[in-house]
Amino acid sequence: MDFNLFMNDVVNAAREDVREAGYEELTTPEAVDEAMKRDGSTLVMVNSTCGCAGGVARPAAANAIHYDKRPDHLVTVFAGQDREATEKAREYFEGYPPSSPSFAFLKDGKIVTMLERSDIEGYSAMDVVGKLQKVFDEHCEEI
Repeated sequence: MDFNLFMNDVVNAAREDVREAGYEELTTPEAVDEAMKRDGSTLVMVNSTCGCAGGVARPAAANAIHYDKRPDHLVTVFAGQDREATEKAREYFEGYPPSSPSFAFLKDGKIVTMLERSDIEGYSAMDVVGKLQKVFDEHCEEI
């Protein structure tokens, strides 16, 4: 089996998982800047191909948003794939080192908090759903 073909399939499936969950995929720095200029709250899911992304972060991203409170905007960048877009998104995560997978929560384009890889790896998807929903409880309006 050709490794590059295999990885393309893995990446495409990972992208589709997050898009199907309702997240807007940002693949360019310009798209990131445009998304971060929006008023309101934004959850940025930093996607990746690692095991904790597939087994924990992506399922958590999909399930956490089915809640009474949730961010106004759901977006995603893909670390290691859309490098320039991911680097641009990380410029908005002031005070946090690069981490993937991860979730950044912003209000009016300013970082409020972040779930870093250390908050994801070693936890179940439901644990991460709970962590995200706690952030939503603290910072989002009821829908």
